[in-house]
Amino acid sequence: MALAIDSLKTSFISPTPPLPLKPYKNLRSSQSPEKPRNLIIHCSIHPDPWSLSTGNRPKPISKNPKNPLSDDNARRIIKAKARYLSVLRRNQGPQAQTPKWIRRTPEQMVQYLQDDRNGHLYGKHVVAAIRLVRSLSARPEGSYNMREVMGSFVAKLSFREMCVVLKEQRGWRQARDFFEWMKLQLSYQPSVIVYTILLRVYGQVGKIKLAEQAFLEMLEAGCEPDEVACGTMLCAYARWGRYKAMLSFYSAVQERGITPSIAVFNFMLSSLQKKSLHIKVKDLWREMVDKGVVPNNFTYTVVISSLVKEGLLEESFKTFNEMKNLGFVPEEVTYSLLISLSSKTGNQDEAIKLYEDMKSRGIVPSNYTCASLLTLYYKIGDYSKALSLFSEMEKNKIVADEVIYGLLIRIYGKLGLYEDAKKTFEETEHLGLLTDEKTYIAMAQVHLKSRNYEKALTIMDLMRSRNIWFSRFSYIVLLQCYVMKEDLASAETTFQALSKTGLPDAGSCDDILNLYIKLDLLEKAEDFIFQIRKDQVKFDMELCKTVMKVYCKKGMLREAKQLIQEMVTNGLIKDSEFVQTLSMVMLEESGRPGYGDDTVVALNQIDTMALELMLRLYLTVGNTFKIEEILKMLLKAAGGLQVASQLISKFNREGDMSKAQSLNDQLVKLGCRAEDASIASLISLYGKQHKLKKAIEVFSAVEGSPTTGKLIYISMIDAYAKCGKAEEAYRLYEEVNDKGIEVGVVALSKVVHALANCGKHQEAENVIRMSFQNGLELDTVAYNTFINATLEAGRLHFADSIYERMVSLRVAPSIQTYNIMISVYGRGRKLDKAVEMFNKARSSGVSLDEKTYTNLIGYYGKAGKSHEASLLFREMQEEGIKPGKVSYNIMINVYATAGLDHEAQQLFQAMLKNGCSPDSLTYLALIRAYTGSSKFSEAEETIMSMQNEGVPPSCVHLNQLLSALTKAGFTEEAEGVYYKLLSAGLSPDVACYRTMLRGYLEYGYVEKGISFFEQIRESLEPDQFIMSSAVKFYKSAGKERESEAILDSMKSLGIPFLKNLEAGSKTKTP
Repeated sequence: MALAIDSLKTSFISPTPPLPLKPYKNLRSSQSPEKPRNLIIHCSIHPDPWSLSTGNRPKPISKNPKNPLSDDNARRIIKAKARYLSVLRRNQGPQAQTPKWIRRTPEQMVQYLQDDRNGHLYGKHVVAAIRLVRSLSARPEGSYNMREVMGSFVAKLSFREMCVVLKEQRGWRQARDFFEWMKLQLSYQPSVIVYTILLRVYGQVGKIKLAEQAFLEMLEAGCEPDEVACGTMLCAYARWGRYKAMLSFYSAVQERGITPSIAVFNFMLSSLQKKSLHIKVKDLWREMVDKGVVPNNFTYTVVISSLVKEGLLEESFKTFNEMKNLGFVPEEVTYSLLISLSSKTGNQDEAIKLYEDMKSRGIVPSNYTCASLLTLYYKIGDYSKALSLFSEMEKNKIVADEVIYGLLIRIYGKLGLYEDAKKTFEETEHLGLLTDEKTYIAMAQVHLKSRNYEKALTIMDLMRSRNIWFSRFSYIVLLQCYVMKEDLASAETTFQALSKTGLPDAGSCDDILNLYIKLDLLEKAEDFIFQIRKDQVKFDMELCKTVMKVYCKKGMLREAKQLIQEMVTNGLIKDSEFVQTLSMVMLEESGRPGYGDDTVVALNQIDTMALELMLRLYLTVGNTFKIEEILKMLLKAAGGLQVASQLISKFNREGDMSKAQSLNDQLVKLGCRAEDASIASLISLYGKQHKLKKAIEVFSAVEGSPTTGKLIYISMIDAYAKCGKAEEAYRLYEEVNDKGIEVGVVALSKVVHALANCGKHQEAENVIRMSFQNGLELDTVAYNTFINATLEAGRLHFADSIYERMVSLRVAPSIQTYNIMISVYGRGRKLDKAVEMFNKARSSGVSLDEKTYTNLIGYYGKAGKSHEASLLFREMQEEGIKPGKVSYNIMINVYATAGLDHEAQQLFQAMLKNGCSPDSLTYLALIRAYTGSSKFSEAEETIMSMQNEGVPPSCVHLNQLLSALTKAGFTEEAEGVYYKLLSAGLSPDVACYRTMLRGYLEYGYVEKGISFFEQIRESLEPDQFIMSSAVKFYKSAGKERESEAILDSMKSLGIPFLKNLEAGSKTKTP
């Protein structure tokens, strides 16, 4: 393109074979008047002295170069040569000969340039003039006078040489000023050639105004513009995007009968295309063809590109086929555009055909072409071809861009290859290509498909942190994340942000409405429906179904009718069996002619979902007649009983027993029975709500039927167990076994669990042994239940034998199995075996959980191995398991038992720092640690701080401190703490009373003991230790009457007296 405007330095059009010109008479008749010579010019043999497309040194026509031609004769020759060049350019073609200067080897070109510098081509005076004028570019405008500068060259430069100097100028100011100086010279004659040179200089730097002035000056000088001049002007307009002036000038050129060359047309077409004026490209292309201008490869490339961008598929392929028929090889960009257009219009066969044709020609596709093909394969679901194409890209070393990586992420997501999608996303980020919103959204959608909304939200947060603009689609995907997470507040906020970008789409409305339904927020759902109907959101079928579901759940009969009428009015009834079924039911209900049995049978297919919604609606409003009618209709449809049964199960999951029971009763009334799963769910629901009588009623209605399946028996056994009727569950289990019905290990586990919870350990053991004798094939859950039941019964040896049986039968233990077995060995004081079980769990490949670590840490603490417990606690954190409240409490207790109060305090602070709120047990463990180290003031401060943190201290905390103080002999301090906490609102219990009295008794504080007893005796229940202590206090004080009264009271209550108590048994601590 850049060469087109350089129409004078290099050929404006492609060279063509030399055409013979008419012979001209030799104008120098004074030398040989009798022998005129014909002047024949051969471009490829003898360089023409006026040809501006070559830099060859001119050769004289005359044998005697010392006798120059007159100006008039020279001018005539120049004009003849101009005519020749015009014909030469106009008749170019694919058979054009290459000019001699193009054929130079690199070595010859170096020599040519050297000759040019040394003045061998034009003469040293011409080279000097060129350099002198060029040097003026370093001087500011107006600081020199061209007439003074060129004074030494006056009358030394011929017209041809001045043209050479003008052509060689690089700055437009120097060219302008030199041209003005040229016009003052005697050898100057107005010529289209010199003006064309000037037009080229102006056009190269965008001085369009000066170029137009020069063109007008040329016309005023009487120089008729030729094809080259007009082409140069057109290229100047095209180059600088002046398409309106270009088209206007082109019209003027047409009026003069001048047809531009193909190179000029190419420049014009390209300029129009850059301005996205594809229709004008098409029109100019048609004019060019009509004028007989032969297009070249570049022409076809530009035109096809515009036709494609205008979406003219048929015309694009017609031009493409024409291009190939003429022998032109299409460029990669042409194939790419046609493949992209074919993909967008759904013409996949044509796109694949183009790609195969492209490969057969050895053209390597660009990443844009590959992206178009990958998009096509993604749309049609041909993922194998997509991955194969990506392999070809790697083979051909085609660098993938972000668009291609994004498509690969989507394809991997569709195939369920989530790890591959994740790796591709990470690779995109590593390569620094992760900049587009669509790539982030593609990865977020992959995570959503795998139900991993947390990772999807992480991707969205990453977008926000990198200031990636959130489009409407981004908000839609973000809303889907929050809906899946069931984060209502965030979902509503995101929906509001989405609404600000325009009217929300039906899919997003459906998502948030389903969230309201799932969270049982039907009032919010109703308000939301009112709002979107007010905003005139366009409903699709899915949104219509969801809205109808809300209306049916709420019993909104009038609104349901209105929605159905709108769907019918909008023409949805024609294509939707769902709307047809709803309309049929509601029209009949509205008093219109009813639909008899023949009508129902005549329907091709009744939408069972619609009937299910109608059932729900009329169950809510309590219309028994309509319920029965709809049920009859539903039962005649294929799979109708299954739909009714599933509706019962749905009501059970929602906890709506009345509707479930009502629907089940209606089915029984019509002589049908719901599926076993539905009846079992109804029995289970009654069991959960401890409505055993209702569960027995449902069970009794189907118990005698030979078709009653094991699901119903299992649910009844479970109902008995949940209602605390372990014996009835056991009895039913035995009855079922006697009938030969295999209820499986699930029912067996439920029976054993129920018996163990009710303390029926022997019966549980009998069931376990019976299952072993009968050779039942037990699963991991059953074995875990058995081991746990025997653990609770204290049958540790039996629990161990069950585990050994489990291992011998190659039933894979779970993490729960290992946790239970650690407890079995821990309780049996077999710490080595507990550690061995822990190591076995770690080496088995099972992921250890917090409970596993905490369990063993607790037994380490009980064994006095605080160091081992601390190391295990640290290991748990290093494995990425964040300790919970229970873990912290157990570890603080371990430190407390070992008397390591400093470590306990540090761990307590770490607990707070990690955001884990301490509870009552945490503070109790910390108090134990302080009292164990005789840090009583810290223990008291801990109790006081509990109240500040909102954790109310209990008597256990108080008694822990009081006991430690009294044991250490600080009875008075204990008394002070007691009354201080009593004034703070803490109510002591019997244990606190005992502790205080024991302190008074052991250290001989008789009077204080009597006083304390008399304070508490009115609010005190009879207690052996307290009453015995009181007897000792009164006897020590010599109050025999009070002492005898308490003894008599103890005898009447049957409370034995503690004789081993003695006042002052311990020396008082100073």
